[in-house]
Amino acid sequence: MSLLTTPTGLGHRVLSLRAAEAVGLPGLDDASITTRILVENVLRLAERGGDPDEAIALADAIVRAGSGEEVDAAFDFHPSRLLLQDHSGVPVLADLASLRELLAERGLDPGVVSPALPVDLVVDHSVEADEAGSRMALARNMGREMRLNAERFRFLKWARQSMAGVRIVPPGHGIIHQIHLERLARVVGIGGDGIAAPDTVFGTDSHTPMVNSIGVLGWGIGGLDASAVLLGMPVSLLARPVVGVWLTGRLPAGTTAMDLALTLTEVLRAHGVVHRMVEFRGPGALSLSVTDRATVANMAPEYGCTSTLFPVDARTIEFLRLTGRTEEELALVEGYSRYQGLFVEEAGWRPAFAETIELDLATVEPSAAGPRRPQDRVPLARVPKSFESEVGKGSDEDGMIAIAAITSCTNTSNQTSMMLAGLLARNAVARGLKVPAWVKTSLAPGSRSVTGYLEAAGLLPALSELGFDVVAYGCTTCIGNSGPLHAHAARSVSERGTKTVAVLSGNRNFEGRIHQQVAAAYLMSPPLVVAYALAGHVRVDLTSEPLGTDSDGCPVMLADLWPTAEEVDEALGQVTLERYTESAQGLFEGDESWQALESPVGARYDWPTGSSYLTPLPLISLDGDASLEDVRGARALVNAEHSTTTDHISPAGQIRADSVAGLYLSELGVPEAEFNTFGCRRGNHEVLVRGTFAGAGMVNRLADRKGGFTRHFPTGEQTTVYEAATRYRQESVPLIVLGGRAYGMGSSRDWAAKGPRLLGVRAVLAESFERIHRSNLVAVGIVPLEFAAGEGVQSLGITGEERFDVTGLEVLEPGGKVNVRAYDESGAEVAAWTMTARVDTRHELDCVRRGGVFGVIADTMIRTKG
Repeated sequence: MSLLTTPTGLGHRVLSLRAAEAVGLPGLDDASITTRILVENVLRLAERGGDPDEAIALADAIVRAGSGEEVDAAFDFHPSRLLLQDHSGVPVLADLASLRELLAERGLDPGVVSPALPVDLVVDHSVEADEAGSRMALARNMGREMRLNAERFRFLKWARQSMAGVRIVPPGHGIIHQIHLERLARVVGIGGDGIAAPDTVFGTDSHTPMVNSIGVLGWGIGGLDASAVLLGMPVSLLARPVVGVWLTGRLPAGTTAMDLALTLTEVLRAHGVVHRMVEFRGPGALSLSVTDRATVANMAPEYGCTSTLFPVDARTIEFLRLTGRTEEELALVEGYSRYQGLFVEEAGWRPAFAETIELDLATVEPSAAGPRRPQDRVPLARVPKSFESEVGKGSDEDGMIAIAAITSCTNTSNQTSMMLAGLLARNAVARGLKVPAWVKTSLAPGSRSVTGYLEAAGLLPALSELGFDVVAYGCTTCIGNSGPLHAHAARSVSERGTKTVAVLSGNRNFEGRIHQQVAAAYLMSPPLVVAYALAGHVRVDLTSEPLGTDSDGCPVMLADLWPTAEEVDEALGQVTLERYTESAQGLFEGDESWQALESPVGARYDWPTGSSYLTPLPLISLDGDASLEDVRGARALVNAEHSTTTDHISPAGQIRADSVAGLYLSELGVPEAEFNTFGCRRGNHEVLVRGTFAGAGMVNRLADRKGGFTRHFPTGEQTTVYEAATRYRQESVPLIVLGGRAYGMGSSRDWAAKGPRLLGVRAVLAESFERIHRSNLVAVGIVPLEFAAGEGVQSLGITGEERFDVTGLEVLEPGGKVNVRAYDESGAEVAAWTMTARVDTRHELDCVRRGGVFGVIADTMIRTKG
């Protein structure tokens, strides 16, 4: 029996969830919106020829798991779209270009390697805030971006003409997630089969869930998984619980959506929602604007969860209309959502969540998070104490703010927060306040719509007066593209060891991420970034101490500058449809410099000889043998601390001249001024493998210094990670990595898995894994192994100097157990224990056995296309 129907008034066929319930899917009426979208995906895909009884059984498992039952079931999920940013997207498309080369060498048609679903790539991670505090900053930074990245951009232009379904948003338009929210997301779409369905999306940026704010279910995946999805393969998921967050009340005056997002990050991290999906409901959720919801949803990776859905409601429709969707699109979104039970009107109705966390919005207070993790929220009054306790008191200069950046998709999409920042700047200028000379200030809007409404409200001049000139329409500081510090701050760090601080409206502040000369970083709302920039120092209590003195010598408090509700409402009147439609003009065209770039044509990419940016990836092979061998006599390359991030494992920021990667580029003849960032060089494995485990804050317990060092055994000699791995390879010694809790937290960075694989790592042994990084490890053929509860490297007395055997891999089943033994140099056993292989599904097991996802892809290509 088909579940497809054409509801009256819609004009399109749909997979009817009402019909599914009628044929034996109980509990769907009480299920969360998240669960319903997952169920619709499974049932709709079964209509293409799958077993309907099996599909109903899987759907039932998803419903029961979502409401809290323990269910052992895996299912395939097919998104309707794929979203890429250039740091991760260039390697994805380059991997496909590499696969085309291998197929051509086998005499197969390289053109079969083409997208099976629509792909949007937004160029937003390449631009740096190299120049700031001037009206020429935007033009000069964009010019520098184009010069340094011309080869990467030519490749993208080739991919656009060579791979059907790929759209490129050239540099200079905005941040991927804001462009996604304002222009690219559909909420409900019509497939090639004419069936209307929920718009679902996977993205290679971990903050993809920002689009969950308008009812689009999507989340971040690794680049290798993205390559598989792009070629039509599903992502295999376990049926998981859905956690409800029940919001009541309203945000108090003087607070922002960022204060709420930081509060939720603290609460949900402490509660534990890794591998779970979160859904926001209740009267408080309905009271939030869509851009406030976007700020909250953007922080999903910081919570550790998979997704953070706000269902479609009246505010969603208003936002879609404001940002230029057509009335036909709006009618489809509302009509479909209402028919399928995805539209929320009743604030008091609670779905059958696995568990519910309650938060009264009235309890939210002005906050910051830092100095090193997004979940470490501190009330504004306690920021000075947090710096002193975590970083140290030291000299009076310690705590000097070196960077104050309004940046990142988290907040630059938020109309209210951006207006608050502009109004606070206007009020400060009116009082004669100035930003100290050592503070590097910058404004990187998420799209040109932001500058459109700030300009219409008359607020850009005041921001410029304080140095918050527009430096770029891109990620900049949040990704580490913050450019050089001002001279005074840089000298103070290098000559006196001053512990400087960054304040930013971003979502990540891991050690070494924002800038290598910055000792601490605090996340906060845009108006607070302006306030701290004026204060010039983080060891100031902005709730009780003045942030400066006015032109008359009178102290000025933050409360004196904070805009009134009436001022905010008046400014928000400038947020109109015209601002969004004007900003979207020429979205896929690019400026003259982009259009002037010549690029190759044809099905195969013309790889430039001796390129320092783009080389075929050696992980791609057509010779996977579907074997998985036990590991014997392994050495630990790294013994990592708790909360080791993907920034530690594979940095994205500037390449230092004295680093292994910098020395390699120098040998190629690349001038230091053109080293660019690790992120921009992710298409060259030689550079990235030399930067693996070399993040500035990377702590390896095997070495006595941070950043890219280890010891080689049995000699005990301290050397670089790259050099040690090279020696181990020559000695035919397999490698493992030891880790603690939340290993791989942070960005969805596939090179944090690719790099270790190229270094020879066979397995990572950790207390727990962040979701995306675990998946990335599997995708490159590295086995993620999890200690039993209460066990870990330290509790077992392991130092990392031992030899290790990992057995049981040859007969491994999904979620199975393996045995690990550690031996000292004499061969005596030091410890023996059992671990769980976090290879969760049969699809993942096949992937690991074939040496990674490309082994699976290649096998599929040869069988079906050869």
